[in-house]
Amino acid sequence: MVTQEQRRRQLAREKFLRQQQRRTAARRKSHTRNTVVASVLGVIVVGGVVSYATGLFKNDDKKANAGAEVTPSASPTSKAPDPCAKPAEGAVKSLSWKTEPAMSIDKSANYTMKLATTCGDIDVALKTAAAPHTVNSFDFLAGKGFFDHTKCHRLTTNGIYVLQCGDPKGTGSGGPGYTIPDENLKDTSLKGGIYPAGTIAMANTGQKHTGGSQFFLVYQDSQLPASYTPFGTISKSGLTVLKKIAAAGESTGQGDGAPNATVVINKLTVAKS
Repeated sequence: MVTQEQRRRQLAREKFLRQQQRRTAARRKSHTRNTVVASVLGVIVVGGVVSYATGLFKNDDKKANAGAEVTPSASPTSKAPDPCAKPAEGAVKSLSWKTEPAMSIDKSANYTMKLATTCGDIDVALKTAAAPHTVNSFDFLAGKGFFDHTKCHRLTTNGIYVLQCGDPKGTGSGGPGYTIPDENLKDTSLKGGIYPAGTIAMANTGQKHTGGSQFFLVYQDSQLPASYTPFGTISKSGLTVLKKIAAAGESTGQGDGAPNATVVINKLTVAKS
């Protein structure tokens, strides 16, 4: 016969086990939520935590629902000094087009892109022949002032190491209204499932051919599936600027959120070199 004391100990043991199970489940859930995953698991985007069957770097315009808004889930315990200057005067333009612009660049020529940001200039050598639609779109949008005064809305510092820009809304949900095809996904620089530091590539919704205006700049080798059009190489000085931005951290303190640095593209230009 079970005594009252034995029954009390049994109930205490069961309560302890339930608590341990809940704590273990909570730790697993927290780990899954906070780790920026670079393998095909299940959902997501560009701002919030990344996982990705639906696309790591989502560029959401009206044609694609991507949950890409950066929503800080926790206040950081400390914030590094802002290493960047105040943005230039001016406002983001509200522009949208229904179709991809007609091809107007010389596909056999070399083009460069300059992001004049509040944190320093980031120069990019564009891969025109390998990604003509992408380069042509940037040339078109830059000529319209589409990127001027826009914020770089997302910084990841855990698992993958990128700064994401190109959204006029600054939330991860904006775009030019049209989409462009994926290109150059077999680029020789993408080895072993790695997008190397110095790569600039297109964000998308996780579906094929859904790139718009959002792009990401890789400041440290990052493991990603070859699903994001690599269309240029960042200069050494540009990489230094990116690392300065990354060193200031991001807003959630969990490795994926809005950058603490005030990263604004004062002006983006594309030029034939």
